[in-house]
Amino acid sequence: MSIRKLAKETAIYGVSSIVGRMLYFLLTPIYTRVLPNPGEYGIATDLFAFTALLMVFFTYRMETAYFRFGSEEDEGSAEKSFNTALWSIVGSSLVFGAILFLLSDWLADLFQYPDKASLVRMCALILTLDALCEIPYARLRLESRPIRFAAIRLISIGVNLGLNLFFLLICPWLQTTSWGAGLVSGWYDPHFSVGYIFVSNVVASLVALLLLSPIFFRLQWQFDRALWRRMALYAAPLVIVGFSYVINETLDRKIMIWFLPGTSDENQAQLGIYGANYKLAMLISLFTQAFRYGAEPFFFKQKNTLGAQKLYADVARFFLIAGVAAFLFIVLYIDAVKYFIGPDYWIGLGVVPILTLANVFLGMYYNFSVWYKVTDKTRWGAYISIGGALITIGLNIWWIPVFGYYGSAWTTLICYAAMALACYFTGKRFYAVPYDVKTMALYLATGIAIWLGSDWLRAQFPDALILRMALNTVVLAGLAYWVFIRERSGIRNYFKF
Repeated sequence: MSIRKLAKETAIYGVSSIVGRMLYFLLTPIYTRVLPNPGEYGIATDLFAFTALLMVFFTYRMETAYFRFGSEEDEGSAEKSFNTALWSIVGSSLVFGAILFLLSDWLADLFQYPDKASLVRMCALILTLDALCEIPYARLRLESRPIRFAAIRLISIGVNLGLNLFFLLICPWLQTTSWGAGLVSGWYDPHFSVGYIFVSNVVASLVALLLLSPIFFRLQWQFDRALWRRMALYAAPLVIVGFSYVINETLDRKIMIWFLPGTSDENQAQLGIYGANYKLAMLISLFTQAFRYGAEPFFFKQKNTLGAQKLYADVARFFLIAGVAAFLFIVLYIDAVKYFIGPDYWIGLGVVPILTLANVFLGMYYNFSVWYKVTDKTRWGAYISIGGALITIGLNIWWIPVFGYYGSAWTTLICYAAMALACYFTGKRFYAVPYDVKTMALYLATGIAIWLGSDWLRAQFPDALILRMALNTVVLAGLAYWVFIRERSGIRNYFKF
């Protein structure tokens, strides 16, 4: 697979991610306006962070192990790896889901939501259904079928969005009409508002599983214990990687509840503000996620080809160019992007550039991590990820009481930058990839300088919105032309322009 094909598949995956997430972003202004208070949004933020953490254990990175062993050239390796991985996930996810369901009351008390046990039970259903979808989704990626992958995800996301709109907007409106009140009065509870977010997610996950069911029909009664042990040993350090990633992404929101100096309600409101602004910063993760969908199978398929390391280096450079462009698009047009959330949440907009830049470094970490995946040295990924998790825990505990949610934002940036650098320097020792570090550093520094200049202008001329937007557009266009001139030979070589 060439970089051009990778770019094409990334674009298709990106359509599902970008359109899907944009639909979800349309829900953010609804959540931040319809839910009774920021604390309600904080509950959803907290429980979905908990769900993301447990998803690592539900899937135990078996999809990456499937890529590794399913891409071998041995005859039948793909089918054998698929059957072994999927039977493993089916058995474990049903067991884990049942345990979580039975412990829902205890977990609700632990989270200090004693009246929200039903939400925890719905989290158990979401986790089980999503875990069952993981290997079928991975098969579509390994077989280079991004269109079907994107279609299923978009349908699932559309169902989620539609149900959210139905429960949070249409049903309350029906209650205000004489003819509609009777339609919803018997089953709709307006006080269950945040709960309908989880109901929508359960139904959407079920729809995705049903759409993926034809892939289950290809499942054979084949479970290779020896292969499973190899896959488990390969994936075990990646579980630590995944767990550490979720800690880096979500633990700050739990620590915030414990370490912010306000009351419980005040801290929950601060969490809601941070969570809403985190959504804006996560716009760049749409591109990163789309890249990962295409890049993981791509890296494994290319590992034994001539010039693979040079190819990995070029992929990383092009990724950074796109990442810096996405970063600048968000921060230069923050005055427009901010309308995705309610005005009550704008007080936290200052964290958006910090978190967006953090996601650029996270994307570079994904690129630099190719070496330990293709060389089966996944334990090094665990070491680096543990270091990142320690940074996250230590700095959050130190800085949140002092700087509030800004402490969490800076911690995220420092953590991902440190992980990217650690992965790069460690990789030089075991699997040297000829990254063009000087050029990549130049692009990154230029992007940061443009952001700082734009931020200074925003502070000096807060009312000159149109003039600043026009100037930002000119600067962004000039940057794009400069990068194109520098990279035109590589662009023509890989993309046939």
